[in-house]
Amino acid sequence: MTSNVDLYNTSYGNYALETYSEIRRETYGEDYGQTSWVSTEESHEIPELLQLSSSSSALEIGCGSGGYAVDLAKRIGCRITGFEINAAGVKTATALAEKENVGDLVKFEQHDAAEKLPYEENSFDAIYSTDVFCHVPMRRQVLDNVRGLLRPGGRFLFTDALVIAGVVSNEEIATRSSVGMYFFSPPGVNEQLIEESGLKLLEARDTTESSARLSRRWHDAREKRKNALIEIEGRDNFLGIQRFLECVHTLTSERRLLRFLYTCAK
Repeated sequence: MTSNVDLYNTSYGNYALETYSEIRRETYGEDYGQTSWVSTEESHEIPELLQLSSSSSALEIGCGSGGYAVDLAKRIGCRITGFEINAAGVKTATALAEKENVGDLVKFEQHDAAEKLPYEENSFDAIYSTDVFCHVPMRRQVLDNVRGLLRPGGRFLFTDALVIAGVVSNEEIATRSSVGMYFFSPPGVNEQLIEESGLKLLEARDTTESSARLSRRWHDAREKRKNALIEIEGRDNFLGIQRFLECVHTLTSERRLLRFLYTCAK
């Protein structure tokens, strides 16, 4: 039986350590504090897909350690509210915003995306969430919530890295789910839920290749720093994360588990 593995507390809690920064740069090319399958190319395209400008107000669902929201605020000058269920992520994100002198543009809060969000209706020009929705139950309710929070004409972007497209064993599902709570879905379900919520789907893009490439890079970058990571994380947790990343690579490279990026409008 696969044991639970601590990926997120380990990553967010050790955000400032150079070892983890090196791993992120080697995996993604740029360091936003990532723990996702968002390529650097996708990171650069998201503001265009969301039509962000310096006058925009945006919400990030699942901001992690806050690096991406801070970078958007610095590059574009937009106002961003980010929330995250993980307390270590919120603490790290808040400190990063102050360090980068964007505390007036970016704020971070601890919330659960599965619950009613404490924001006013029609209050955001854009909402985005990368590789978070696969953690959230009752996805239709979250989409309904998002639609209410968006201003008319606003954009919403999210990704789902757990679209099943082939035969997956119980052991593979257990390993893929070892770092948290996950919900797998068949092709077409996200599109159906988007339509039912009243949002308009603009694009559903297959980005599985990015997951396959990044999971291999992430695994190998960590393997090169094995001794240092074992000292920080413990041997069992290090090996568990490596098994997780190897499983992601196998399932995505064989296209048995797909990742999609969805762009929607209200």
